[in-house]
Amino acid sequence: MLQAHTGVVKTYTLLGEDRRPYQSGTPGTLGGYRRSKIYGRLDCPSALRAIALGGYVEHRVFFADEEVAIAAGYRPCGTCLRPKYRQWRADTESREVVRDAETELRIEG
Repeated sequence: MLQAHTGVVKTYTLLGEDRRPYQSGTPGTLGGYRRSKIYGRLDCPSALRAIALGGYVEHRVFFADEEVAIAAGYRPCGTCLRPKYRQWRADTESREVVRDAETELRIEG
């Protein structure tokens, strides 16, 4: 835990796997945008641009790590986590193809 010169222990509000905020003595390693359910690096150029323009901050969340962000239902950022975003997109499209095929089979069958 970080302790300021006043003796007060600094805490950070992080989002858990259940999407509920909790207090932590350790800052999050990833940031996210609640409205779009996107997570990314804290130095993401896209997020920093949005913050500089006065947006994003009200709906910003933080995660301890990537596993928690994914478990909470967030997807990787297409700007700062491009390879992970591409993989997420490919996986999502594969699930959609399977879902469409299952729907078609039900209609025909």
